[in-house]
Amino acid sequence: MNISQAAEATNLPSKTIRYYEDIGLISPDRGANGYRSFSDTHIHQLTFLARARALGFSVEDCRSLLALWEDRDRASADVRNIAQKHLTAIEAKIVDLSAMRDTLGDLVKTCAGDDRPDCPILKSLSSSD
Repeated sequence: MNISQAAEATNLPSKTIRYYEDIGLISPDRGANGYRSFSDTHIHQLTFLARARALGFSVEDCRSLLALWEDRDRASADVRNIAQKHLTAIEAKIVDLSAMRDTLGDLVKTCAGDDRPDCPILKSLSSSD
């Protein structure tokens, strides 16, 4: 199948598929005319990558996960370690985002939002402490 068909089958833009090829995540076959030709295996790889990226895994994590997925002698502990590191990073981001939400929420509550020039939000943003 060609790149347009692969894009439709995987719900990935053609540009993303080309990028994955450029960075070596996938290696579609090339016909005599030079056009990419995607097999069922390539479609499975692209679908796998799309799901992993949707979960926020980095490109390098995706590279590792794809290699592990293709390695039938893999240890599931290797996969778990990658996923655990990513989960830990997500949890840290959630903590940071929650703190940001709380701070911004407090600032919004303290701002009268009227025609006066004084604004606690701007005052807080310009504060050096």
